[in-house]
Amino acid sequence: MGDRWEVEVDRSVCIGSGLCAASAPGGFRLDGARQSHPVEDVADASEALLAAAESCPVEAIALRLAGRGEPVFPPD
Repeated sequence: MGDRWEVEVDRSVCIGSGLCAASAPGGFRLDGARQSHPVEDVADASEALLAAAESCPVEAIALRLAGRGEPVFPPD
C-alpha cells in the first residue's frame, strides 16, 4: 500500500490561479470565489498532487504524510 498525504490549501494565501485544478483536477476544485479546496483532506500520494503543489505560484498548498505530519511539500 502506498503513502497517503494530508492536503491543505491556505486560502488566505491562495490567489485562485487554477493551476492546481488544472494539474490535478481530481485533487483540487475552485469555489465561487476562485479559492482552491482539496477534493479530499487525505488522498493517495500522486505525481499530480505533487505537481499541483509545486506549480502553485504563491505556495498555498502543503502536503504532509498522513498520520505522521512529515512535510512532503514544501520540504523543510
